[in-house]
This record gives sequence, structure tokens and C-alpha cells, in this order.
Amino acid sequence: MSDANIRLPEEAKERLAAIAAAEGLSLRAYLARLAETLLTPAERAERAEKARMVLEKWNGYAPTSAEQQDLDTELDRRLAEVTGR
Repeated sequence: MSDANIRLPEEAKERLAAIAAAEGLSLRAYLARLAETLLTPAERAERAEKARMVLEKWNGYAPTSAEQQDLDTELDRRLAEVTGR
């Protein structure tokens, strides 16, 4: 295992350390677990494409690029609404 130094605001470090401690983990272990569970943009795109293919095979759902963009825009709007962003 290699070490890495990262710079982040003290508040962020304290928050992450508190979250880790609440789960019974060190900050290092928490960050390692977090890295294992998050998807890269490429992995998310791959999963989305697989889901789209399954839906198309299952029920013929095959939105156009414009329809996909409209759905993405609506999802972004709803997420912003609930997160206050």
C-alpha cells in the first residue's frame, strides 16, 4: 500500500474524520473504502449504457439522444431542487 499526501481544508478533514470515527474506521480506512465504492465517470457511463440496453431489450425503451438529454436535464433540476444547489 502506498502513502499519498493530499491537501484539503481543515474543516473537510475534520468532517471526514468524524464520519470515519462514527463508522468505527480510521480516516485512512474510510477513504480507502470510499475510493472502492465510488464509480469513475467512465464506470457510471458504462453502467448507464448497460441499463439502457436492458430496458430496450425488456420493453423496447429506446429514447433518442434528445429525449435522453431532456431526461438528464429534468433529473439535474430535481436533484438541485432537493439538495438546494
